[in-house]
Amino acid sequence: MMKTQDIAYSILELALVPEGSTIKQTLNNSLALAKEAEALGYKRIWFAEHHNSEHVGSNAPSLLIGYVAENTENIRVGSGGIMLPNHSPLVIAEQFGTLAHLYPGRIDLGLGRAPGTDTATAQAIRSDFMQAAHSFPKEIEKIQNYFSRGNSGSKVRAAIAEGTDVPLYILGSSTDSAHLAAKKGLPYAFASHFASTHLLEALHIYREEFQPSSVLESPYTIAGINVFVADTDEQAERLFTTLIRMFVGVLTGTPTALHPPTVMTDELRGMLQHPAVHQMLKYSFIGSKQTVKEQVQAFLNETKVDELIVVTATYSLEDRVKSVQLFSEVVNDINTETSRAHQRVSK
Repeated sequence: MMKTQDIAYSILELALVPEGSTIKQTLNNSLALAKEAEALGYKRIWFAEHHNSEHVGSNAPSLLIGYVAENTENIRVGSGGIMLPNHSPLVIAEQFGTLAHLYPGRIDLGLGRAPGTDTATAQAIRSDFMQAAHSFPKEIEKIQNYFSRGNSGSKVRAAIAEGTDVPLYILGSSTDSAHLAAKKGLPYAFASHFASTHLLEALHIYREEFQPSSVLESPYTIAGINVFVADTDEQAERLFTTLIRMFVGVLTGTPTALHPPTVMTDELRGMLQHPAVHQMLKYSFIGSKQTVKEQVQAFLNETKVDELIVVTATYSLEDRVKSVQLFSEVVNDINTETSRAHQRVSK
């Protein structure tokens, strides 16, 4: 059956620090990107949660959400995600309840199970992290209760959160999260921008097992992708070299700041063929508008997701803004063509 609703498009922001830059400039650039995305019709910008890395500025998503929401007007701002086992559900409900009062109708709460860091740091954040991770479904129930008006009579409350309009999203990179999102009738976002292995299986499970809820009548799916769009395929490939080097650094245990782009060499192409790198970067769409349009259309045909959430890890803000601009044109073109095709079929 042909999908007739427009594909939404959003941004996942990691606040990756370029070589020679500062955390302050990186976070300022995140805001600049959000403003551009808002003007271009992006639905949301989400901040990830990572710890113990000098090259990642997105350590405290709730603070960055407030910073961006305060300086924008319409775009939704949220977490992609809050790694719930790191936190007290009560405190998260209070933080996001506060944000919802300050920026009504614009705040999203995406929740994940992973630590967003190494084991030692996870233990330093919360000594009972493993227990909380195993209790992830129950921790989500606590969050839901704290946001519920029905919790007003409870002994323990997050009064500031009760009745606020903060939609919850389940984030995942495996099939476990698909079962959970389906059971709870919540929208589901898959981290396919770095975890491609179980994407199709997880989407199938979620759709097959989905149980309508008070917040969602039918399944809603979001998929993460890496996108680099430029005027030519060669220019986009050049931008992509920054991400290749970043992933190789992560996989070899030598993470670095974002390097300036270079010519795509045979050595870099060889790195891309390494099984681990290839699997992590499988859903990376690189090229001119036409090239990326064909890649994205094929991905949508295969996955039938409702929304794309994009990571564009370029060295310079200017290249990133241009890619974001061109990608919005790509998706708008796809939506226009899909709508016209549906109209022809309906006649």
